[in-house]
Amino acid sequence: MIPKKLVEACKKKMERFDCEGFVYGTGPIRPVLFFVGEAPGETEIHNGIPFSGRAGEEFEKFITYLDLTRADIYITSAIRSRPYKWRKPPHKTEKRKYNRTPNQKEIAAHAPLLDYEIEKSEPNIIVPMGRIAYWRLLGEHPRMDEVTGTFITSPIRKLDDWEKNTYRFTEKTYTLFPMYHPAAVLYKRSLESVIYEHLDKLKEFLSKDL
Repeated sequence: MIPKKLVEACKKKMERFDCEGFVYGTGPIRPVLFFVGEAPGETEIHNGIPFSGRAGEEFEKFITYLDLTRADIYITSAIRSRPYKWRKPPHKTEKRKYNRTPNQKEIAAHAPLLDYEIEKSEPNIIVPMGRIAYWRLLGEHPRMDEVTGTFITSPIRKLDDWEKNTYRFTEKTYTLFPMYHPAAVLYKRSLESVIYEHLDKLKEFLSKDL
């Protein structure tokens, strides 16, 4: 879906950052839902499949609950490489790579990829999962419990200057439905019931729209 030249240009932009691998977004041209996550993890950069690690198991439950499959949806992320940091595991002597949150420069380096995917997919509804995806699209840092499970109609951010890492808002408006990132359930099980309440709202919306 994404031109090879654009991918190579973004990869070159990323060379100075502590990031590894590259995972393409996957899905049909006109998806039922367009999911945006944060970044691939260790599992994803080895198998090339978005949301295939521990968080991916929760994500699979989400889409099954919505009566959808991966063939129905587009899955991508704010950054396509795995941001990492070196750290010693407990009771170990050798350091290993751990996932970390991508910084704004790293997100901007891969911003043209997400811009391209959205323009080509023309999604009916975009589902940013987690605060990084929300910030990438809307440029705000609210508490996630203030925005998840609500429908938002708004322009979204598109990279404006690749050297200055600045964005502008699109002329077109989109419908967004922010959700908690699937990994949130792994760290706070109490969020599970809240997430499924949100999925019920999304399911009802889809039943009316289809």
